[in-house]
Amino acid sequence: MKLTLDNTKELMLIGKAFSSDVRIQILKLLKRGDLNINEIVETLNIPQSSAVAHIKVLEECGLITTELVPGVRGSMKLCHVTDETMIIEMTTNENDKEKYEVISMPIGHFVDYYVEPTCGIASEKCSIGEEDEPRCFFEPDRVQAQIIWLGCGYLEYRFPNHQIIGRKIKEIQISAEVCSEDHEYNMDYPSDITLWVDNIEAGTWTCPSDFGGRRGVNNPTWWPDKNSQYGQLKTWRITNNGTYIDEEKCSDYKISDYNLLKEPYISVRIGVKKDAIYKGGMNLFGEAFGDYKQNLNMKIVYDEV
Repeated sequence: MKLTLDNTKELMLIGKAFSSDVRIQILKLLKRGDLNINEIVETLNIPQSSAVAHIKVLEECGLITTELVPGVRGSMKLCHVTDETMIIEMTTNENDKEKYEVISMPIGHFVDYYVEPTCGIASEKCSIGEEDEPRCFFEPDRVQAQIIWLGCGYLEYRFPNHQIIGRKIKEIQISAEVCSEDHEYNMDYPSDITLWVDNIEAGTWTCPSDFGGRRGVNNPTWWPDKNSQYGQLKTWRITNNGTYIDEEKCSDYKISDYNLLKEPYISVRIGVKKDAIYKGGMNLFGEAFGDYKQNLNMKIVYDEV
């Protein structure tokens, strides 16, 4: 886990987690091995209601994950530490003049699509529509989606652009948690995942895997272990010097080249081209799946005029 001073919400949740001696003792116990709540209660000699409350705080900030597993009497909640290391950098991207706005787009709010199997949609509670049936991608319940997968094709979203009117835009960032798609997880399954902004190809990232082998930090308990579990958080950065994927330049297209005010919205497509070298599909994660509590985000960085 790596955070900076710009991760305000995450820092507050982690600060709350470490503000209790009992929660620190729970983390020490879990570093020795996974435990269920009853075992934590017995070891620390605390009420079960208190243990449940402490576990919830640790889970909310991503320090642990929990999973329902069969027990002697019904099911029990097993607790697991998620990270070996936490890094907090005392840095920030903000300064006195630089400002930014973040638009969080739920992944089910796509306005157009083209998909080929394997494909499907799931919410935090259940699957939506029929698996491997592209026609189901316009089910009304798609707006509840928290994970979407496709073998080839794209999803298109439209972001409002009134925030850039009359402002000196320094950078536009589009970030998403993504990975390849091979029906079940496959750690050796590359895929070329491309982002388009207003019909201009912003850049392609080759994802190495359909990640699995451990549960995604935010995945609901009903999601099968054999399925895709988590992705990598990738950021496409459009600047006045060109377009980047994270810190690597991938295109000479500048902010002015994208003509972001041509329509009353900014069109963003993400997917896998039919002629991709590695045509390995895509999983797109929402805030209730994968390792990162975020949707498809657009960050608009600008200077005060």
